[in-house]
Amino acid sequence: MRRGLVWSAAGVAVILSLTAVSCGDESGDAVLDEVGRGDVVEVVDAPATVLATAATTLTAVADGTLAELRVEPGDEVAAGDILAVVDSPEAERRLEQAEQALAAADQTGAGPVTGGTGATGAGPPGSTVTTTAGLTAAQAATDEAAALAFEQARRAADQVGDQDLRAALHRQVDAAEEQYRAAATTARQAVEAVEDGLDTLNRAVEAMGAAQQLQAQQAYDLARTTVDGLTLRAPFDGVVQLGGVAPGEQGAGLLDELLAGAADPSAPQAEGAGGPPPGVADVPAPGSPVRAGTPLLTVVDATDPTLVAEVDETDVLLVEPGVTAEVELDAAVGARYPATVTAVDLLPGPSARGGVSYGVHLDLGEGRWPDGRPAPTPRPGMSAVARLRVAEATNTLVVPATAVLRVDGVDVVWAVRDGRAERTEVRLGVVGPELVEVVSGLRAGDQIVVRGADQVTEGERLP
Repeated sequence: MRRGLVWSAAGVAVILSLTAVSCGDESGDAVLDEVGRGDVVEVVDAPATVLATAATTLTAVADGTLAELRVEPGDEVAAGDILAVVDSPEAERRLEQAEQALAAADQTGAGPVTGGTGATGAGPPGSTVTTTAGLTAAQAATDEAAALAFEQARRAADQVGDQDLRAALHRQVDAAEEQYRAAATTARQAVEAVEDGLDTLNRAVEAMGAAQQLQAQQAYDLARTTVDGLTLRAPFDGVVQLGGVAPGEQGAGLLDELLAGAADPSAPQAEGAGGPPPGVADVPAPGSPVRAGTPLLTVVDATDPTLVAEVDETDVLLVEPGVTAEVELDAAVGARYPATVTAVDLLPGPSARGGVSYGVHLDLGEGRWPDGRPAPTPRPGMSAVARLRVAEATNTLVVPATAVLRVDGVDVVWAVRDGRAERTEVRLGVVGPELVEVVSGLRAGDQIVVRGADQVTEGERLP
């Protein structure tokens, strides 16, 4: 990772104040000056991408027809506004069936127990159960119906574009399945107790009825959630653009997070297919058929854009929350945007330039042109360079970076003592683009070689 691309005004002033002294013919291009004091800023340079405050692609949760599209590209919407409606007869049919099953379960439970030892009657809620064998068969039928309801609910949840909402729906299904599993276990244990002569058949029927009622209620709730999802509402205040976002078009690794809720990046793609540019997609017209998972529109909130920078592993330990930065957009060269680090990822991501890098998240402030005019508001997806000020030293002992050589693993400068060059080991502090801080090894006023140090030899006479 290249460092030192932010300019320190104080540091430059020190350099300009130096009085260069050319050496004689012996020393070739060597230039001398005195050690002074100044300000040093150490900078880490990192490529970055602008992110929206929030962005979610809304998709069809079931096969059907796009019945309504109530917005146009660029429309501002408020949280909860209805943006589109999908008509899905299949989803409506499943809800109606679930509602009927729930009504039957609430009315009759598992059904009365009748006499006999050989009957195996079992069926939906309200059917007559006559023996433990019938209860076992009824349990199997209820388990099958529950499994189908959970499977359908998970498939519907998978079609939801909003990642947070999709995760919440999966948690809802998981919780319902766990609740049903507990009720079904209780029913099976009651049947086993009857078979072992430890309980009455009526007690087992009650347990079975409870399991069936719970299954019917859960199937109804999950079907209702799918139908409710056919009405697409704005998840937050923002601006609408039609269609979704092509995955993987914003850069490698963590930069793919640009628009949360974009189409599933794991979906197979044809080899060599570049796909449409971000934000461009074929949007069905009202009345057109849609498939589950079809991206219909995207809501973007870009009121407070943020930034994610890719910091190389060799520099990331220097970065921590609170570090300030100066950002320049590729689209607004010359404008400067202040930024502050809010978080540093613990796990690495693939770097667009190869190697290992870590995501550094920054809050982005309002930018200014050099003449003080406000700079344009960054748009999500724009590329930038973040210049992170990872260390600073004020009124400290400094030398030009050109004066320092790395020899046998240590930093050295050529000091002039009694008119001759003397290699002097120094310990550096903050390393800036033009100046470096000297913690030990030199004193203010010492004369050193500031240019052409690689041409000087030990003991060489210098004026």
